[in-house]
Amino acid sequence: MKYRKKLSIIMIAAFALFLTACSSGSSQGAKDSLIIASSADAVTFDIQNTNDQATTRIARQIYETLIKQNEKLELEPGLAESWTAIDDTTYEFKLRKDVKFHNGEAFTAKDVAYTMNRAAASEQIGHIVGAVDPAKVKIVDDHTIQIGTKEPFGPFLTHLAHPATAIMNEKAVTEGGQDYGTQPVGTGPYKFTNWTAGSEVNVERFADYWGEKGLAETITFKVIKENSVRLIALENGEIDIAFDVAPSDIAKVEENKDLALYRDLNLSTGYVGFNTQSKTPVNDVRVRQAINYAIDVDAIVKTVYQGVGKAAQGPLNPLVFGANSELEPYNYDVDKAKALLAEAGYADGGFTLKLLVGDNNAERIKIAEVVKEELSKLGITVEINQLEWGAYLDATGKGEGDMYILGWTTVTTDADYGLYPLFHTSQFGKAGNRAFYSNPKVDQLLDDGKTTTDPAAREALYKEAQVIIRDEAPWIFVQDGENVTATRKNVQGFKHHPTGSYFLSQVKVGE
Repeated sequence: MKYRKKLSIIMIAAFALFLTACSSGSSQGAKDSLIIASSADAVTFDIQNTNDQATTRIARQIYETLIKQNEKLELEPGLAESWTAIDDTTYEFKLRKDVKFHNGEAFTAKDVAYTMNRAAASEQIGHIVGAVDPAKVKIVDDHTIQIGTKEPFGPFLTHLAHPATAIMNEKAVTEGGQDYGTQPVGTGPYKFTNWTAGSEVNVERFADYWGEKGLAETITFKVIKENSVRLIALENGEIDIAFDVAPSDIAKVEENKDLALYRDLNLSTGYVGFNTQSKTPVNDVRVRQAINYAIDVDAIVKTVYQGVGKAAQGPLNPLVFGANSELEPYNYDVDKAKALLAEAGYADGGFTLKLLVGDNNAERIKIAEVVKEELSKLGITVEINQLEWGAYLDATGKGEGDMYILGWTTVTTDADYGLYPLFHTSQFGKAGNRAFYSNPKVDQLLDDGKTTTDPAAREALYKEAQVIIRDEAPWIFVQDGENVTATRKNVQGFKHHPTGSYFLSQVKVGE
C-alpha cells in the first residue's frame, strides 16, 4: 500500500509538471515570450523629452499615435478613426471610442489636447509639432477634436504619425511627476512593467487593448552593447531577435541554418558632425570642407560598413521627399584638403579636435578611428572621447566637443523633418541641430518649405537649401542606411519598418 501511494504521488507530480510545461507555450510548441537585444538602453519613456531610436523601438509597443504609418509608409487610422480638412490650417479628427489607457483611464479628446499642448512646449520634439497652434486645438466632444496650425503645413499628417506625437494620459503624467519617464502609460498593445537601467526593459500584453492583441505575452528588450556578444546570444537561443547586426557578422548569420537575416533600406543618414561654433578652426567653413575632402567616405562604406547602405551624397536620404540627387559629393582629394587648410591659415594643421562618439556603436567608433588616422596626415590631432549613450546625447546637445558622430532617420519621409531640426537656427542643441549651424538663407528656405503647400515648390526650396548645406559642410556626409536584423528561424511575423523602429505586436516565436 505504501508503495502504491508513493507511486501515485510521483505520477500526479509528473502529470502536474507536464501540464505546467504545456501551459508555457502554444499547442504547436511556441513560447509565449519574445526576447530582443539591441546595443543601447532607452533614455526616458517620457517620449516628449527624447527622440532617440533606442527609446522609440520600445515606446512603439507602449504608445500609439493618432495616425499610423505602415511599413509601406502609407498613412492609416490609429487612435483617430478618420480625419477631415476643415480649411488650409485645420483638421478635425474622429477618435476611437473603445480605447483604454494602461491605467484604466478612458481615452478621450482631452488627452489629445493635453498631448499636443505639452509637446509644443518641448525643446526636444518641438520641431515635430511646432507647427501646431495651441489656440487652434479645440475639443468638439469626447471623441472629436480639431487641431490647427499657425500656417499651412504640408507634412502635418505625417508628423502626427511620428512616434514622438503618441498620445499620453494627463492623469498618469501628472501623478508620475519627475518619475513619469520610468513608469509610462500608453494605449498600445503592450504595457510597461519594469526597467533595469543598462540591462533590460520588460513589457506585457495589455488585456484591454482595443485592437488586435499582442501575440507574445511578454517582450523583453535587453541591452547588449557588443555586437559579437549579441550574435552569440542569438546563436545560443538566449534571445530571439538581434537588432542592428554588425556588417562583419552578416556572413555568420547567413551561414547559420537556425537564423534568418533581414535587410532593407531605411530612411537614415549617418554623419560626422562639426560644432560649427567651436572655438577651434572647425568654425571656419574652409577647414570643414578640407576635412570632408580628407575622409574617404566610399572606403568607410566598403570597409567599416562592409557594403551595408551606400555613401551619402548629402544631408537627406534619397528615399525622402525633397532629397537633392544632383548634389556634388565631396570626393576623396587630399591635395584639395591641404590647399583649403593652407588657405585658412593651417597649412601644417597644428591644432587638436575633440571627437565625441557613443560607446554603443562599433561602426561609429571605427569611423572615429578612421577620422583620427586620416586627419593625422594633415597635421591635425584628434582626441576620441567615448561616452555612454545617454551622456553622449546630453554632451552633444550642450555643444561639448568639436566633432561628433550620429545618424538621423527622417521618420516622416519629408524633407522638412530631415532638414529643419538639424539645420535651422531655432533648433540648436538637443532639438536636433547639434552642429549649431546657422545660416539666415537656409532658415528662410526651411521656413518657406514648411508653409508652402505646393509639392513642386516645396521640393525646389529644399533642394536649394541642401546645396548651401553641402557647401558649408556642417557635416561629413557618410552613409545612407540599411536596417539589418537577425532572428531565430522560428520567429514569425517580423517586418522591418523604414524608420528603424518596428511594430512587434504580431511577432511571435513558433516551434
